[in-house]
Amino acid sequence: MLSTLYLVATPIGNLEDISQRALQILGEVELIAAEDTRHTAKLLNHYDIRTSLISFHEHSKPGKLQRLLNHLEQSDLALVSDAGTPVLNDPGYELVKVAIEAGHEVSPIPGPSAPVNALIASGLPADSFLYLGYLPRKSSDRRRAIQEVAALPYTLIFFETPHRLLDSLEDLLDELGDRELVVAREISKLHEEFYRGKISSALAHFNDHPPRGEITLVLAGNPPEMRTWSEGEILADIKERKSQNIPPAQIASQLSAESNWPRRKIYQLIIDMD
Repeated sequence: MLSTLYLVATPIGNLEDISQRALQILGEVELIAAEDTRHTAKLLNHYDIRTSLISFHEHSKPGKLQRLLNHLEQSDLALVSDAGTPVLNDPGYELVKVAIEAGHEVSPIPGPSAPVNALIASGLPADSFLYLGYLPRKSSDRRRAIQEVAALPYTLIFFETPHRLLDSLEDLLDELGDRELVVAREISKLHEEFYRGKISSALAHFNDHPPRGEITLVLAGNPPEMRTWSEGEILADIKERKSQNIPPAQIASQLSAESNWPRRKIYQLIIDMD
């Protein structure tokens, strides 16, 4: 009888957020493959689980994958990430793929997931959504990735790091306009925070209050009912607002929210008019 690879979801914050079944599986298998064995050891120690750990992460050598597959030939194996549901944004996919190809059972043990929890608490539509993992590090790559999903009506979910949050918010504002956004931070931890508002207001807030911890962005999709202004309408409105001595950056932000045009394109039109 072939063994089973268990994909065990672990807490994303509070250690009590784990199911009895997950604890049972972690205690019964002979080996747990963990993204960071030191991190997972804290969870196991908390519940007095003595199962052996082996590291498996994005920098693991190819031989480690074969070693885990060899173990599956003899006994069940559990896979966990540092927090939440494994395989999302970690190399677990590779292990799942080879385990299936070798004929093993793959069984998910449901539990915490930062993208899902951020979505359901966001107040944005949750009937259809698109999860895109981490935004690219470089601004040019990030802008291209954002442009690819700009027209989609689905709620968008991204991961982001604290030190890149402001840059990403700037790029989102430039490429998508001033949409509704939720910044979910430290979900289920002591300093849990859900910031809800427009992208521009989130920029101002986190510029004054530098963020820390794990961050998930939930962004409104492209509203199908919102009409996109023509370029002629944009140019006429720019002239009107310039006559009121409104600064170019403020004009771009205001018009972006009203016209369904990206702020960056409106700002470029203003510069070209000068």
